[in-house]
Amino acid sequence: MKPSAESTELTRRDRYVLLVLALVFIVLAAWFADVQGDGPYLLRNLLPPLVAVGLVYLGLRRGPRPKLLLSAAGFAIPAVGLSAYLHYAYSVNLNELFAGSSQPGEVFRFLPIYTAGAGAIGAAIGWIVGRNVQDRG
Repeated sequence: MKPSAESTELTRRDRYVLLVLALVFIVLAAWFADVQGDGPYLLRNLLPPLVAVGLVYLGLRRGPRPKLLLSAAGFAIPAVGLSAYLHYAYSVNLNELFAGSSQPGEVFRFLPIYTAGAGAIGAAIGWIVGRNVQDRG
């Protein structure tokens, strides 16, 4: 039976990639929980990394289409990177950034909006680059 154009079977390598990404997500979630403590914004701060894993899954599931995987990478790099950087800055109080704030944990309230926005821009750039790569290939 021929695989359809919309969906293909995941290869062993694809499942390995998804397993590694799932483990990275679990470690990231544990670290975010440690940094934020009992903060109310943990689940919403885990959405952009979860979307990144979902985009990689869709890209792998749809077969060898560079624009989907480059779009997923374009989303993941700014979204996860910005979120991880801000969690790191908060955890070590980088350059006394949070020292004078009366509610320093509020930085996590709007962080998912910023990271998702940055990820959307990165995904659009990845989509355009992937489309150009796919057209040449």
